[in-house]
Amino acid sequence: MISVIIPIYNGESTIEDCLASLCRQTFMPLEIIAVDDGSTDETGKVIKEFIRSHVNCRVSLFRIVHTGPGLARNFGAKYARGRILVFADSDMTFDPDFLHKLTRPIFKGKTKGTFSQEEEVANWQKPLARCWNYFNGLKGKSRISKHFEHTSPVFRAILKSEFRKIGGFDPIGYTDDWTLSRKLGFEASKADGAKYYHINPETLPEVFRQARWIGKNEFISGTVGRRIFNLFRYSPFYQLPRAVYLYLKFRQWQILPLAIVYSLAVTFSVMAAFFSEQKYK
Repeated sequence: MISVIIPIYNGESTIEDCLASLCRQTFMPLEIIAVDDGSTDETGKVIKEFIRSHVNCRVSLFRIVHTGPGLARNFGAKYARGRILVFADSDMTFDPDFLHKLTRPIFKGKTKGTFSQEEEVANWQKPLARCWNYFNGLKGKSRISKHFEHTSPVFRAILKSEFRKIGGFDPIGYTDDWTLSRKLGFEASKADGAKYYHINPETLPEVFRQARWIGKNEFISGTVGRRIFNLFRYSPFYQLPRAVYLYLKFRQWQILPLAIVYSLAVTFSVMAAFFSEQKYK
């Protein structure tokens, strides 16, 4: 049996599609646990209306004080009844056989946890969504680097017993979903054919918000040395020449303003880290 856990922060525009795609699975989950992580928009209202209009889909809603996705997932896992935990984001949608293919290696006893390399950009038709991929070193629709060919530090599904053994995720911000593999001592195995879609930032304010969060992660602003190094690495003076090169390569002028906004947002986060800014969004 599968429990799907979704941490949601201000996801009123995307959570309905996410839930609907999970309710159309060929292998239905035992439950879908939606954890409203202190949203300030109408997320809770949208989910409640979805629950009322989809009585055959087992969705439960919890609301907590805003603490970030890692602790929100941990909260949901405390109430999960399934043997396998699946972690989704509120701006994801899934092919109908996603859960079946994602969890099949676990049910067969081949592995304790899985990921899928078949994660594509849901809003590829939007220029900034495409440029987000290009700017982050990805050439096409895939959001997963080909470096993760067979294993990944990020689990999309895991045995609940393994998750609870190490106390779940650590609340370190943007890379909190990497903490399971560190504590377990092994990585997620690839599940073939489990295809899903994830929304990229498609406006400059969205780019700024996402880059602000990325800038809080431990690899960028975790130590004083990293902060100083990344103040130079992510400065507009360093990133703009790179953006010009990417523009010439992909012929998307939108990558130029994206690079400026991205670099300013990350720089702001690095500066704020000197004053112990909280790591979650």
